[in-house]
Amino acid sequence: MDSSEPAGTFSRLNRDQIGALSGYGVRRRTRAGELLVQEGRRQRDLFVVLSGAVAMVEGPGTAEERLVGVHGPGAFLDEVGLLTGQPSFVSAVVREPGEVLAVSVAALLDFVARDPRLGDAILRAFLCRREQLLGSVAGIRLIGSRFSPDTRRLREFAARNRIPHSWTDLEEDAGAERLLRRMSVGPDQTPVVVWRDGQVLHNPTNAELAGLIGPGAIDELPGSMVDVVIAGAGPAGLAAAVYGASEGLATVVLDAVGAGGQAGTASRIENYLGFPAGITGAELADRAVVQAEKFGAVIAAPAAVAGLSRGDGYHAVRVDGRGGEVRARTVVVATGARYRRLDVPRLAEFEGTSVYYAATVVEARFCAERPVVVVGGGNSAGQAVVYLVQHARSVRLVIRHGDLGRDMSRYLVDQIERDSRVEVFRESQVCELAGADGRLESVVVENLRTGLRRSLDARLLFVFVGARPCTDWLGGHVALDEDGYVRTGPAVGAPAGGDRPPDLLETSAPGVFAVGDVRSGSIKRVASAVGEGAMAIRLVHQHLARMGREPGG
Repeated sequence: MDSSEPAGTFSRLNRDQIGALSGYGVRRRTRAGELLVQEGRRQRDLFVVLSGAVAMVEGPGTAEERLVGVHGPGAFLDEVGLLTGQPSFVSAVVREPGEVLAVSVAALLDFVARDPRLGDAILRAFLCRREQLLGSVAGIRLIGSRFSPDTRRLREFAARNRIPHSWTDLEEDAGAERLLRRMSVGPDQTPVVVWRDGQVLHNPTNAELAGLIGPGAIDELPGSMVDVVIAGAGPAGLAAAVYGASEGLATVVLDAVGAGGQAGTASRIENYLGFPAGITGAELADRAVVQAEKFGAVIAAPAAVAGLSRGDGYHAVRVDGRGGEVRARTVVVATGARYRRLDVPRLAEFEGTSVYYAATVVEARFCAERPVVVVGGGNSAGQAVVYLVQHARSVRLVIRHGDLGRDMSRYLVDQIERDSRVEVFRESQVCELAGADGRLESVVVENLRTGLRRSLDARLLFVFVGARPCTDWLGGHVALDEDGYVRTGPAVGAPAGGDRPPDLLETSAPGVFAVGDVRSGSIKRVASAVGEGAMAIRLVHQHLARMGREPGG
């Protein structure tokens, strides 16, 4: 075992656990050099090493071959991609002959449902291994300029969906053009995505990248009627998926980018119940996806909702770019909100290259030893500051009012005020951006009380100044408030369907519910979004009962 691996990465099963699991798998002998799992393979078993040793290798048989780690007796192989249907990003090669226990994914899920404690231990190890892979293996290889909006789009999609990847920057890597020439690709054809089996995608769409790594986007939309379609895979949507699928509802989740929503971009959520040490938004989303799929929910991303209409006893959700729709007896609207843009000149010139609306590991790499400005006074801005200060040369925070604690949780305020590397500009706003060729060089900050202006060095600008609800796709099918958020329950102002008052989370359209940030009057917190997602499923059951329908019927 490689002692440099993080704790928990190579978790082992004890004799009793192996004995219990043996009834769900098949024992078989191994020989030195045998390939148990090959990079790129989707359908594979969980392997438990009973004797001998198995090496995890990146690029076996190539000039770039690299040992990732070694598993000994009692260890189990693989990571979270085994459960989500993604291809393996490393190969498993027998180093010392012995014996393994092979357990199919279906049998593994059956087993852990009967032994939740062991199931959680395996899941924790799987998530830990995915985290380790994100920073240590090449995965898919993205080649493109840091100033290309499409390069940024693909990197954000890979990061949002936790896809191990490496990036070669055409602006800084002297060997990038030589590499492109070997593949007969010109710089004007970038960005390109390269996978180890020789596949090269030229500036792929998010859907094409998802198809390469998969399963992601579903190839065909469900043809039969489902019980509930959930639009959006943030905390509210994923909670609805878990409760809906676990309670026997035929459940489909659609999301334009990937699981997690805005919360999925949070570097660390420290005030979520049950996680005293905090949890990243990405890990929370990963856990929820595995949990929902375990119960049978279908999660498709990218699959952007583009319209909602009413049929004869059902609702139809149109999916953009697919020319199809999903028909459902009920709909849960969980499409959340998008961050608002700053109203300053030249903003569009720097968007896609220097202006960002999330602070994830992707953006953090751009920040290395560079000056950064963050705009906003809420928790999203505070979380971004606390995370980015670990990577940037300096961080300046700009807020329009004088009280940092007005809209920000106390634990974030304390961390910011204690950190000498962070400078806070209160009662201020960004009024100018300066730079050339799409590269930001500085921002001008104006004090709203005195009118004094100051130019700040900045190579990146992070904007967290409120949000706009993602409701355009609803097309007037449900009632909205004056700010565009979905009205629910008493706020609808008229009985749903004309014969009864709407349920608490029900919209003006019977059988259509709204949860999370997209709902008028919602509390913008992860915990409340999860609670609303769970509550919506209870209301879905009530609606189906009124219709005289049984789940799946």
